[in-house]
Amino acid sequence: MTISVALVDDEGMIRAGLRMVLSGEPGIEVVGEAADGVEALDLVARTRPDVVLIDVRMPRMDGLEASRRLVRDHPDSKVIVLTTFDEDAHVAAALRAGVSGFLLKVAPPEDLVEAVRTVAAGGGLLDPAVTLRVIAAFAGQPDPSRTVSRAAELDKLTGRETDVLRLLAQGLTNVQIAARLHLGEATVKTHLSRVLMKLDLTTRVQAVVFAYESGLVRPGESR
Repeated sequence: MTISVALVDDEGMIRAGLRMVLSGEPGIEVVGEAADGVEALDLVARTRPDVVLIDVRMPRMDGLEASRRLVRDHPDSKVIVLTTFDEDAHVAAALRAGVSGFLLKVAPPEDLVEAVRTVAAGGGLLDPAVTLRVIAAFAGQPDPSRTVSRAAELDKLTGRETDVLRLLAQGLTNVQIAARLHLGEATVKTHLSRVLMKLDLTTRVQAVVFAYESGLVRPGESR
């Protein structure tokens, strides 16, 4: 099955580079490009891509507003926000909007390809280079009413599921979680699937956001 991808960035050179990397990969097809959020909404409505790679800073409509609308109106088109090291607050807003992940613009080509495949398959993407900084940025300004409602939902989880969610939010991979809890990697994946189902979430990204907003994990906690 071919993965269709839409590229959204106001810099033509960036779009050209992304297209060059992705077009050379088997099973991936770039179906269109847009230079701002307004064009992105039209492009996605016409082409229905599996994955949208979108920049944050763009004219007319920025990537955050466009992402919010895409997640709301086209849930089958998964959104990956392209970011730089100085955009933590923007990415925090994108995570709250429900995007499937974010990736540094300077990420190696192989990471870009893997990100597209992961998100297209229903997974979430948290770039390890910025994950904890980003989560800490938005968790440092919690919404008290949201924290109370989120905390109550934690009661739906078993003790082991809670442990897995906590370690995921602290930045550990499935393999690292398995080692920490003395479980098999397949068992960890099963626990994560149950966490997502019970909390009515769809991606690992949303699970990390939930963990911080519920107070289960706090900024600066040690792994």
